[in-house]
Amino acid sequence: MSFPIVPFIVFAVSQVGTPGPANMAILATSARFGFRDTLPFTLGVILGKQAIIWPLGFGLMQLAQAAPLVFQAMTVVSALYICYLAWRVARMSLTTDTSVDRVPGFANGLIVHPMNPKAWAMITASFTFVPDTMAQLEATAWVAGVLLACQLVLQPMWGVAGEIITRTIKGTRYERGLFIGLAVLTVASVVYAIWGINR
Repeated sequence: MSFPIVPFIVFAVSQVGTPGPANMAILATSARFGFRDTLPFTLGVILGKQAIIWPLGFGLMQLAQAAPLVFQAMTVVSALYICYLAWRVARMSLTTDTSVDRVPGFANGLIVHPMNPKAWAMITASFTFVPDTMAQLEATAWVAGVLLACQLVLQPMWGVAGEIITRTIKGTRYERGLFIGLAVLTVASVVYAIWGINR
């Protein structure tokens, strides 16, 4: 049986393109530092998801079932890290003085998805599309390839949106509310993802 590419693309677009900790981080950093300067961070976020897909494809979920407490501990640590990112987002401003803070780089982006409960939940759900008869390597390659393609298209759009927001509200009374709102959405997405994982 072949991989159900069309249904999976629909699923992938709905997951990759919607608000979550990674997209909120891209939006916020691009709003703060500009789309071009945060491209390395965005690329790190995109490639960091591969660090989850391949281990999951080759049996990490079996380990999670064998040692559920370990998996729950990973979920808690991940959630705390994303909440820390949300706290940093809430404290951001659109000031042009870049000496106040440094632009997050490629390495910072790489760890966003491995520490993102939404990413773990989404990738776990992705493997439910895999036919039982498909080889492990082929199935993982399909999931990894489709998600990567969707990310390369959709996640930079969040960066562009961040820069547009900067031009629109910089220096206005809405500036502080933007970053607080993004932080709240980030925490809410983590809570929702953990709820989905533990249902």
